[in-house]
Amino acid sequence: MATLLDVPNGTSIEPQPAGWSGKLLQDRVAIVSGGSRGIGRAIVQRLTEAGAQVVLNYLQADSAAEEVLEFVRSTGGQAVAVRGDIASKETSLKLVQEAVRTFGKLDIVVANAGIWEGAPIQDLDEQLWDRVLDANLKGTWAICHAAVPELKRRGSGVITIISSTAGQRGEAGYSNYAASKGGQISFAKSLASELAPQIRVNCVAPGWVDTELNSPEFERSGRYDEIARSIPLQRVATPDDIAHPVVFLSSDWARHISGEVLNVNGGSVLCG
Repeated sequence: MATLLDVPNGTSIEPQPAGWSGKLLQDRVAIVSGGSRGIGRAIVQRLTEAGAQVVLNYLQADSAAEEVLEFVRSTGGQAVAVRGDIASKETSLKLVQEAVRTFGKLDIVVANAGIWEGAPIQDLDEQLWDRVLDANLKGTWAICHAAVPELKRRGSGVITIISSTAGQRGEAGYSNYAASKGGQISFAKSLASELAPQIRVNCVAPGWVDTELNSPEFERSGRYDEIARSIPLQRVATPDDIAHPVVFLSSDWARHISGEVLNVNGGSVLCG
């Protein structure tokens, strides 16, 4: 079984097999939005390693999506990719239809797609506000709106929403992003009550993660090491650090967990 790796100076490490049992999610079918890069890519890889068949959504990175598919095939897994804007009802419905058409059903939804853009409030124009809220919050609504009827039809399912510590404590200069992530948390809690007992709904709230999304911040001189030192566990998370909890929440190991916000931040934000 692979061990967790320290990632030096923002250098990404291709995740290695983590040792998940191929039977943990055997015969489960999942949708992962934003599945071609970063956290989403790791989630796709780990879900398929655990036995799930995956429909991954991506916005425009064709080559990145194909790389994920090639990785999955090389490890004996099954996945297909669907390009489109997750905030569109049409794209979200297409993902559900593709899951049913290709794999026969839908069991798991991971709402991961999102962007991190912000500005001080006096410079935060309507276009930037809408772009972030659409990608992060409306996109989460859209895939849940499309998927829930199919999950209800089957009588079971799991939804996991990738939120952020910013949604718990706010983030100066990124109030739009924090609002979208806080909205995801409230949305998840509402759905957990609304959809019980057939469908479980949870959030995973990462802190700093070594992904392309955060590269501009990490590339500032000394910033990566400064961030790592600020985290009690003394390192920035890898995408696998987020993907592993998603696999857990998607499995029967978490069958009595719903409405939870699972913090994955190395102890940097302590929220009950």
